[in-house]
Amino acid sequence: MSSITPHYRTVRQLLQSRSFSIDEYQREYKWGQANIEELVTDLQTTFEANYRPGDTPKDASAYGEYFLGSIIVTQRGTRSYLVDGQQRVTSLTLLLIHLFRTAREQGLRVASSIEPLIYSDDYGDEKFNLDITERLPALRALFHGEEFDPDGKDESIQTLVARYRDIEALDLEEDLGDALEPFIYWLLGNVGLIEISTDTDRHAYAIFETMNDRGRPLSPVDMLKAYLLGAIDDADRRAHANQQWKRTIHELISWGEEPNPERDASFIKAWLRAQYAETIRERKSGARDQDWELIGTTFHRWVRDHAARLGVGTGERNLRMITEEVPFFSRAYQLILDAGATYTPGLEAVYYNAHNQFTWQPTVLLASLGTHDDDETVRRKIGATATYLDIWLMRRAANYIMVNYSSVSYAMFLLCQEIRGLSLPELVDTLQRKLAQDAEEVSFAGSARKGRRGISELRVNQFSRRYIYHLLARLTAYVEKESGRPDPFPHLVDRSQRNPWDIEHIWPHDVAQYADQFDSEQEFLDARDHVAGLVLLPADVNRSYQDQPFEVKAPHYAKQNLYAASLTESAYTHQPQFTGFVARSELNFRPYESFGRAEQLERRELVEKLVDRVWSPERVGEFV
Repeated sequence: MSSITPHYRTVRQLLQSRSFSIDEYQREYKWGQANIEELVTDLQTTFEANYRPGDTPKDASAYGEYFLGSIIVTQRGTRSYLVDGQQRVTSLTLLLIHLFRTAREQGLRVASSIEPLIYSDDYGDEKFNLDITERLPALRALFHGEEFDPDGKDESIQTLVARYRDIEALDLEEDLGDALEPFIYWLLGNVGLIEISTDTDRHAYAIFETMNDRGRPLSPVDMLKAYLLGAIDDADRRAHANQQWKRTIHELISWGEEPNPERDASFIKAWLRAQYAETIRERKSGARDQDWELIGTTFHRWVRDHAARLGVGTGERNLRMITEEVPFFSRAYQLILDAGATYTPGLEAVYYNAHNQFTWQPTVLLASLGTHDDDETVRRKIGATATYLDIWLMRRAANYIMVNYSSVSYAMFLLCQEIRGLSLPELVDTLQRKLAQDAEEVSFAGSARKGRRGISELRVNQFSRRYIYHLLARLTAYVEKESGRPDPFPHLVDRSQRNPWDIEHIWPHDVAQYADQFDSEQEFLDARDHVAGLVLLPADVNRSYQDQPFEVKAPHYAKQNLYAASLTESAYTHQPQFTGFVARSELNFRPYESFGRAEQLERRELVEKLVDRVWSPERVGEFV
């Protein structure tokens, strides 16, 4: 007789020396950056609400719990198959891999507790807890800290690697400091989920259908709708409002190439935070969640609890919110999604920020909007605010300042408050003033008072690689456009094409060739990685010539984009529009027969001037 058994499992109990498979027909691993950042931030916030400085790992056992939901597992012989829960288990595994590597690097004892939750030794073979054949090479590389190139691999592998990089970028170890080890023990022992186990596929899929169809509990979006509709007494007006709500939610969920049933909730969080959040949790241990956090977890309750402040609870106000306000902000939200996915004239900065994976962008861009704004005003406000974010973000990236979900949450809350409901002229004035004030602390030139060097010390490393890739693409696109060519930025950053663009080091990894110009190998390597010693080339060209000296590679640079070609004489003899741009701009472009330390220092000055133009605060004023 078959059985259906629910069990509560902690993370340790769920994954200890155990592996899961999935059926080939199951959907890909699709969690986005926002999903992984929200999970990690929620875990960190819940932990920090309990933690007190000086607490030991043992103290963490008495902290509160965190519930991850449920998964459905069916047993086939000796193998466990995930019928539902792949996204959470995969994401949890990526987090554990990062924590394992961090704990091992720091010599923390807890590393030995994490390792068997990721993989086990099966008679000399590594058996990972996610026993999915095509994903094992990527998991193995991440676990061992080895290089892995996901380009050309299937969607799940590309997403898996991208989400791991997102976890790295969150820099949990820096945020937690001495609390890292207690956090890990808390995660293993106090975070859990319900595992519903069956021994037949028929029962497993029946449970899955029940939980996701007939028996699906009301979502926060459903409960918010019910609360707002409940105050509308007139049956006809209530029916009209209900139909409008259903159309709005359907459009949100159906946006893009693939439906996303969580997009409606993401929109509502962004809208409520942008327009109504007035408080945020204090940045100290034991502080309680406020508007900003509560909207992110229980927005349906938050609206009910703050009905007086929002003015909801009466039929007229609720009717306007459902039929006017929600559709207006939903359209603006979809415009932001569209501009983030497709390079759109006038909204290019939205695309730039999306490429930089800045997940707070939709929330901030909704803050200055009002239902009285016409379509053109909406576009201009979105364009101006996105341009501000583009400059603000890249200034920080150039100074190695974290800009992940949790580290900038407080700054984005303050920004939303400051720009909320402004007219377009007021918005532009405010954003330009803020950029001027910000430059005193963080700029591309650095800050002597803060000990930052900005572009002058920007080198490619684990943190900066993706931002330098973005920066090089922007500089390359700028030179192309100013020389009368089409804007190639979307093409330069398209990683799905068969031969994507890569960062090319102008100098080969050979200190002997430059030994007379540097006092040590490390000094050479630091200079080699500097942004002024890099260009973008197609991957096949990059791989073919990366070990060659500049004199050998230069003829091949001449055939590429003008930014790379500008290192060679060819760009100045066969490209009249480029030479016209050089003369007009008075930028110190020039060709080189050889490229040594002195030449790279000269190129640094050019890069700094180009960056100042590409990320000029004057761009914000173009939207008035």
